[in-house]
Amino acid sequence: MNTIITGLQWGDEGKGKIVDYLTESADVVIRGQGGNNAGHTVIANGVKYVLHLLPSGILWPGKLNVIGNGVVVDPAGLVDEITRIESQGVAVTPENLLISDRAHVVLPLHKELDAAREAALGDRRIGTTKRGIGPAYADKINRCGLRLADLTDRAFCEAQIRRRVNEANPLLARHQLAQFDADEVIASVFTAFERLRPHVCNTIPVVHDAWKTGRNLLFEGAQGTLLDIDFGTYPFVTSSNTTAGGSCTGSGLPPTAIDSVIGVCKAYTTRVGSGPFPTGDEGLSDYLHGLGREFGATTGRPRGCGWLDTVLLRFACMVNGVTGLAVTNVDGLDAYDTLRICTGYEIDGIVHTLPPADRTAWDRAKPVYEELPGWNCDTTGCTAYPQLPDAAKLYLTRLGELCGAPIAFVGVGPDRAQTLPVA
Repeated sequence: MNTIITGLQWGDEGKGKIVDYLTESADVVIRGQGGNNAGHTVIANGVKYVLHLLPSGILWPGKLNVIGNGVVVDPAGLVDEITRIESQGVAVTPENLLISDRAHVVLPLHKELDAAREAALGDRRIGTTKRGIGPAYADKINRCGLRLADLTDRAFCEAQIRRRVNEANPLLARHQLAQFDADEVIASVFTAFERLRPHVCNTIPVVHDAWKTGRNLLFEGAQGTLLDIDFGTYPFVTSSNTTAGGSCTGSGLPPTAIDSVIGVCKAYTTRVGSGPFPTGDEGLSDYLHGLGREFGATTGRPRGCGWLDTVLLRFACMVNGVTGLAVTNVDGLDAYDTLRICTGYEIDGIVHTLPPADRTAWDRAKPVYEELPGWNCDTTGCTAYPQLPDAAKLYLTRLGELCGAPIAFVGVGPDRAQTLPVA
């Protein structure tokens, strides 16, 4: 069984936990897009692991993890992540981690360019993590990027890096940002690459062989559907395809290899950064932040929180072809007597059940809610789906009806063991 795990909201849905849970029956775990702007937090056996580029399957012995061609790799950032995860007792070797030689490289100057472009946008800034992801993908599309395979030709790469530094420095100077010394950039990139070199290879025949020999493949999405460059709340999006299709193009495996798509969403809605958020609710945000929840794994920024938005989820299920829903953070609603679900947007007097493409329409979108009874009791101790309160099961059933996809898993806490299969 080959399964794609994809986020259905603005990221931060708990995908890492669901991937970690499903990895037990997987043989290969594959990342196909994004970079170290993504952050997956996994809690296993009481230990917290924060992952950015490494697939969550790295926490399981005997699993092969692949960083695919669609990912943009910050070599120094990945080395730091490997060092940190190894200090927590997790082995990272060429036997359990492979990196595509077609993956593009995030250079140190990409991060400063990211910051410069955010500064230039002012009030219209996107709210990026400033990890250089957008500029790296821009170089990829402009056909002037460097791939990991290119780093095997040091002379070629040195010339390319010097050219890019010479192009970037004037822009950085205009925004009073630090300029780069080409020799320092070259030294940083190649020092990190030497650590990664044993892991870098042509991963496409590896994953195809795994598929053809009947091994179970698990595709780990990063960010979420509403950040997809085509389907998200443009322009407040990331620079890659975060939907299920991106897992295929980002790994070199065809759509015919996919058997199921698990869409992950929270029992409410969150987002970080700039952009529209029709169901955002200050009271719910304050409550969850007061519990120490909903802070970004990558940046530490508090996330905006709001009621469940099934206009967005319905659309996300459509474009991903979701075959089952994994609903996380159900316990975040444990203290409420009444819950709200957004079923439509009223825009200029007309109720819409799918999100608009017109960016100005978001400013006029008013959520249409229906209310359901809360359960007002602790769900974190539930160890099986039937143990959930009836009101919680009613809420989840209604969520599935509005989204057009069945509930497959329910999360009632951060630990691996707090994931409840529905059937």
